[in-house]
Amino acid sequence: MKKLFALAMAAVMTMSLAACGGKEDAPAAPAASAPAASAPAASGAAFKLGGTGPLTGGAAIYGNAAKNGAQIAVDEINAMDGAIKFELKYEDDTHDPEKAVNAYNALKDWGMQISLGSVTSKPAEATSAENYADRIFALTPSASSTATVEGKDNFFQMCFMDPNQGSASAQYIADKAMATKVAVIWKNDDVYSKGIHDTFVAKAAELNIEIVSDTTFADGNDTDFSVQLSDAQTKGAELVFLPMYYQPASLIFAQASGMGYAPKWFGVDGMDGILTMENFDTSLAEGVILLTPFNADSDDAATAAFVAEYQKRFGETPNQFAADGYDCVYAYKQALEAANCTPDMSREEICDAMIQQFTTMTFDGLTGDGMTWSTDGTVTKSPKGMMIQNGVYVGLD
Repeated sequence: MKKLFALAMAAVMTMSLAACGGKEDAPAAPAASAPAASAPAASGAAFKLGGTGPLTGGAAIYGNAAKNGAQIAVDEINAMDGAIKFELKYEDDTHDPEKAVNAYNALKDWGMQISLGSVTSKPAEATSAENYADRIFALTPSASSTATVEGKDNFFQMCFMDPNQGSASAQYIADKAMATKVAVIWKNDDVYSKGIHDTFVAKAAELNIEIVSDTTFADGNDTDFSVQLSDAQTKGAELVFLPMYYQPASLIFAQASGMGYAPKWFGVDGMDGILTMENFDTSLAEGVILLTPFNADSDDAATAAFVAEYQKRFGETPNQFAADGYDCVYAYKQALEAANCTPDMSREEICDAMIQQFTTMTFDGLTGDGMTWSTDGTVTKSPKGMMIQNGVYVGLD
């Protein structure tokens, strides 16, 4: 549960990714296997495009989704046999900042010219400093913390920043008159969760949303949520806001059901993945609302084609992280074409051209139309309100 906007978010996940968004300490999720590198372009010189992400371990659901989405875009673009071709290589960082820097250095040794940064936020905070020092432009699909872009003119985000998700969620709740009494449960040792929580609380006060319960947890006490849920229930919270990943959220849904507490649930992009979580009863997430820039059930032709290809290749429905990875590659294609870049250019020359293009261009992708970027690397795009119904995401707006 990309990096939010004015609507409702995705289902609960592991932790600091990313995720739009951005996103930390991911708990155990089934690891998806996937090769780290793609075949180079079939003909002609190619831009070397690299990225790091958790391809194994607890956060692998995020890393493999972003990599798989990017791979589909690379294959489509290379098949066009146009002026722009890519060779894609991903290195596994296991959602660890130190390993992410090692993975980044391996990509630099390989000759990386442009970057997809890191998939999750903590690793991206580390690798973004390397991108800046080496003048290798980066466009991350899902690392959403503010620290990834602060003080760096060449690190950009495809997903929404964490603070945007908090304020947009509060605005959506107010606009839809969803509740008069709200509870918040959040993870205090996760920059992703804390960033969303803090801006949600500030915006809620501005909009006169009454937060009757504001409780938290950390690693080590993230399996029993009876205290937090009892506080929310006792104080009459009609809606519970959960700025967290899907693993703890899945436990919250189960425990609330067991105690007969059935408020409205409102999540964030870190929840995107809960419906495919092993051994999770998806009926417990019925009615969960989330904000996300991507709807796999959309009848938009481009989205439908992407979903069909993703399902064919990987046997599952793509999440927001996959769509963000796909959009990153096509955004690069547009920018490189507009700047007349060629693979024989230095990484520094390409970096300067990408900064100029991304701060002036408009991009239409799977995760939004009319996307633009500020000079601080943050993206502006519209999210979509989603609700989980009968085990699938259904658009609300």
